[in-house]
Amino acid sequence: MGEPPSEEPPSEEPTAERVATPEPERVVVPRWVQLVVLPLALVGLWAIAKAAGKVLVIFIVAGLIALILNPVVAFLSRGRLPRGLAVLVVYLAFFLIVTGIAFLLANPISNQVSKFADDIPHITKEANRNLAHFQRTLNQHGIHVHFIKQGKTALQTLGEKATKGAGSIVSFSGGVLSEVASALFDLVLIFVLSVYMLLYGARIGGLVRRVMPPGDGTPRDDYPWLVQNAVARYVGGQLLFSLIMGATAALAMYILGVLGIFDAGRTYAAVFGIFYGFFELIPYVGPIIGALLPVLVALFTDPISALWVTLTFIGLQQLEGHLVAPQIFGHTLRINPLLVIFALLLGLQVHGVIGALIALPILAVLRETAVYLHRHLTFEPWDRSSNNLL
Repeated sequence: MGEPPSEEPPSEEPTAERVATPEPERVVVPRWVQLVVLPLALVGLWAIAKAAGKVLVIFIVAGLIALILNPVVAFLSRGRLPRGLAVLVVYLAFFLIVTGIAFLLANPISNQVSKFADDIPHITKEANRNLAHFQRTLNQHGIHVHFIKQGKTALQTLGEKATKGAGSIVSFSGGVLSEVASALFDLVLIFVLSVYMLLYGARIGGLVRRVMPPGDGTPRDDYPWLVQNAVARYVGGQLLFSLIMGATAALAMYILGVLGIFDAGRTYAAVFGIFYGFFELIPYVGPIIGALLPVLVALFTDPISALWVTLTFIGLQQLEGHLVAPQIFGHTLRINPLLVIFALLLGLQVHGVIGALIALPILAVLRETAVYLHRHLTFEPWDRSSNNLL
């Protein structure tokens, strides 16, 4: 982090007389470092990462948030605004923007939600009728599964059966509450760490510049700036990806509604699209959660419609995972789509959903690190004719 060095103004001399800026001399890595220090450093980093576990993930998430917000903080700090006050302004502006977006979306969403609430009695009646028809069909084929008790509606019967598992639900809820409390504590810790990282951003950037090989003095060859730019490209790609998938889901639901397959899809297409696009910000489980709302609505209206809606979202998720996500993130992060898929799967395997969420920005940072080191480091060649290893 920290402000990148400013580029010099263009020279007014003729093109023929301009002198090209010499590239910085590469740092030579001695053979003994290649043989001893580098392997030990890699093993040490692996051991520290394994021992740190969740703590390392928290610091990584806080660091990514700080990298995302640092350009705005640095811009405000260039004036007479102290950096601490700039951090406060940025966080307040962030929360105000989120609140404003929610307010703008609240009116159209609330209208559709109110309309959906008015349709609940009709949806309930249709659900009872469809479940009763489904039970009669099963009875005709000799499959005796009692969804409906005598003198009660189908939903009442299903509700009574659901209450029998109340004890297990209560115990499960206790575990969920403890997980929620732990997650809230982690969020507060991430927030505090990101604030401190932003406050000391200039010092952190200076320390990183002293550790890494020196660049040529321009922002395009400044390692902290390159890392910050890589994370910004990831954020842009993620927002574009969520927008595309949310719009695609809304269009798909609207088409199903126009075709008469899923009537609610035409009425609530915007709500379904916004809901699906928002949860697309969460890798892997997000698309499943985002598809639950339209599937449940379809299930209460017509089981056949629910089947078509489910198949539609399965198709969207296949399109998303194998085509849209690799292409968008491969382009914005300048990484091969195969590496994008591999990073997501590896992150999911190591740290679950959070691991998948931070896998791509970490991959983007590693890519910039590798390119920078390749440009500024050179390994001392090994003399094959010599018998000495060092």
